Amino acid sequence: MNASSASVGRPDFRTLLQGRADALRPWTQPGHLRATAMNVAVIFLGAGLYGAAMGWWREPLQGFYVAIKFPLVILLTTLGNALLNAMLAPLLGLNINFRQSLLAILMSFAIAAAILGAFSPLAAFVVWNAPAMTPDVKSTLTYGVIKLLHVAVIAFAGIAGTVRLFQLLTQLGGSQAVARRVVFAWLAGNLFLGSQLTWIARPFIGSPQLPVVFLRDTAFQGNFYENIFQTLQHFLQPD
Repeated sequence: MNASSASVGRPDFRTLLQGRADALRPWTQPGHLRATAMNVAVIFLGAGLYGAAMGWWREPLQGFYVAIKFPLVILLTTLGNALLNAMLAPLLGLNINFRQSLLAILMSFAIAAAILGAFSPLAAFVVWNAPAMTPDVKSTLTYGVIKLLHVAVIAFAGIAGTVRLFQLLTQLGGSQAVARRVVFAWLAGNLFLGSQLTWIARPFIGSPQLPVVFLRDTAFQGNFYENIFQTLQHFLQPD
């Protein structure tokens, strides 16, 4: 047995980032608990580091809370999207069960979390050099820029993590057309479910006029899209 064949299906970080279908396909089958554990660990580490950088601007306790919440949001999004795509995948031409859907989506989020972990020093640098939070911080350009920066980085990581598994989906579905449909379904599910779960789990950046809390009492009021629209509107309006 050569080194290449021996490495197929072996749960290691480099194999995950390479996204090779022949190596990752066994990870979607029963009996690869080590691979699943590694994916979950990468999510907690990478997303946790980025979450800490997000919350640190408010104060260290906020960074600690977000380092816990952000990986949990990703895991809940993984579970919800797996349930959705286990039903949608057969309609899109990909015949996989819930377990395979869950493990495949978990891999995509592990790749996304690794990217977020790589971006965490940049996010921390931006926060470190930002002005201190003031009671009117939400009306400042700095707040809007930092919030939109986080949205852009998280969106980039999520898209890159999903697209990275295109080869695996092509092998599972038998064609690139099927894989393309499933990728778009994954991205749509991640967008709508993940963004709303993020809204419920707020605060992430925090507000100086409000106490530092793990979850707000108003968690289920409003929605993510309305908030981002208001931020863009304030960011683009003329002085």
